[in-house]
Amino acid sequence: MADTISFARGAPSLDIVDVEGLKQAAVRAFDADPAGLTAYGTSVGYVPLRKWIAEKHGVAPEQVLVTNGSLQADAFLFDLLVKPGDDVIVERPTYDRTLLGLRNRQGTMHPVTLDDDGLDVEELAGLLAGGLRPVLAHIIPNFQNPAGVTLSQPRRERLLELAREYDFVVFEDDPYYDIRFAGDPLPRMLDLDRNDRVVYASSFTKTVCPGLRVGYLVGPADTIAKIAKAATNTYISPSMVAQGITYQFATSGAIDASIKTVRSALSERVHLLADSLRTHLPEARFTVPDGGYFLWVEFPDSVDVAKVAPAAAERGVAVVKGTDFLLEGGQHALRLAYSAVTSDQIDEGVRRLAEAVRATA
Repeated sequence: MADTISFARGAPSLDIVDVEGLKQAAVRAFDADPAGLTAYGTSVGYVPLRKWIAEKHGVAPEQVLVTNGSLQADAFLFDLLVKPGDDVIVERPTYDRTLLGLRNRQGTMHPVTLDDDGLDVEELAGLLAGGLRPVLAHIIPNFQNPAGVTLSQPRRERLLELAREYDFVVFEDDPYYDIRFAGDPLPRMLDLDRNDRVVYASSFTKTVCPGLRVGYLVGPADTIAKIAKAATNTYISPSMVAQGITYQFATSGAIDASIKTVRSALSERVHLLADSLRTHLPEARFTVPDGGYFLWVEFPDSVDVAKVAPAAAERGVAVVKGTDFLLEGGQHALRLAYSAVTSDQIDEGVRRLAEAVRATA
């Protein structure tokens, strides 16, 4: 079988990871603070990195918790806020690990439609007016995973109004903010919020590399303090080594160069992917995102992705079925990640995918 070309994983390919910069950051980290890196530390994370993140977002350090990746940040927040039977708003479609995390906590999920401007906030308003009282709305506002869409500024503002009026938390899950290829950045809901309705999460996975496993939460100080207590009881502290390296990488300016590299590479890749889809799968419908890692592809109803995915695997191309990101539906959709494929692999990967679609039609 041919070498596998993977459109499955939302991770940067090795050629756009600044390995040399990370090696240098590691040396600086151990030289600067050997005692801090080799000790347990505290549950709030590596203190200098916590302070750097707080300054980045214009908040007090007490409002920041640095975790082992943003998925752990998600888990801590879900554990704090979501009890069995609680109502939770999710996007339709949304990240599969979000669905899993909420399902594991026995939350009652209420999917709300996405369109090209992100979450349909008026659909949500209708649910709320009809009596729904969620504890949480999970939102991926920028270059959403898996749909690739971005929540417009008017909808961000309207969502915050609804959160204030109906007393729920907006969980702004935002790892893709810096990976913008086109258009102007939109303000974070964290920055627009005046009523402590937002808890914000991000990570260094998409801008530096996944292997660091460094993410963080920003939110009201009392919320962060409760989560920090749970973190202490979970693992005493996250990895001081990983966070110390991240701190040195960030404060040296290497992170800015890394973001520029990732943006440039992924911008090229998404346009190559779009061109290849138009050539080999002209029946596919998609919107080219303005940033991020993912492109959502919808096929005619005659295409069953439950058959396409294994047929593609047989041809050496990995994809993720749309059904993974929905409680219902998605049988005719795929999520394609363009981050881990190099430019010279994309057209061949789409050609193989097109063969799988034809073979299963």
